[in-house]
Amino acid sequence: MKLALLSDIHSNRQALDACLQHARAHGADHFALLGDLVGYGADPAYVVQQAMDLVAAGYTVIGGNHDAFAVQPPAGTDKGAHSMAAQGALWTHEQLSAEQRSFLAHLPLTAQVGGVLLVHASAEAPENWRYVDNEIVAAECLEAATKHPGVKHVFCGHVHQQTLYYRGTGRGLMRFTPTAGVPVPVPPHRQWVGTVGSVGQPRDGDPRAMYALLDTDHWHLRFERVPYAVADAAAAILATRGALPASFAHRLEVGR
Repeated sequence: MKLALLSDIHSNRQALDACLQHARAHGADHFALLGDLVGYGADPAYVVQQAMDLVAAGYTVIGGNHDAFAVQPPAGTDKGAHSMAAQGALWTHEQLSAEQRSFLAHLPLTAQVGGVLLVHASAEAPENWRYVDNEIVAAECLEAATKHPGVKHVFCGHVHQQTLYYRGTGRGLMRFTPTAGVPVPVPPHRQWVGTVGSVGQPRDGDPRAMYALLDTDHWHLRFERVPYAVADAAAAILATRGALPASFAHRLEVGR
């Protein structure tokens, strides 16, 4: 099986379409969306409908923190970043139908596809939305994940970075930064934690969309970077005429 792992789409229609097309062209036969379907971007209803269609077709979708915010928007605060996120969540909530909000509200926080555990944040208390962004947290995530029978691999989103952690000969985890498009062997005799990056809002200075493709027949993992119509996605944000902050558009263009 070739499993396409897509996370943090953030209402970015153009990036999602590009990644799905790329994955299908490279032989993906199962799709998993790892949360944060919405938030920040201008096309939440489109993205949620695509997720609903994937579930109807037998594929896998789990929830993230921005999906929860869209169901029940957080109150704004006096702190700029938090108040902008709250503003975006409220706007997103208003764009979604009652059916789409119900879909988001009932998404599971984890799913298992074969021996692979999928979670938006850490498998250790997924509801706490903890970032898997260092070896210590990755080890705690892996410990929780491997309590599920047969699990040797756990894949997460949330951090908007593409990173792989693995257990070597010692007790701790080793961190590996992959090269896009280069297959990495991930044999199940070791244990692995991967963060698959963000489809709709990369934050590493490269505006191209991110996702990962896992081949479970040969146990190879390929982290992908996909060009898409960034200017169109940014223009759609600006077209909300201030309902979404202009900084959300700028973030797409610079990849930060």
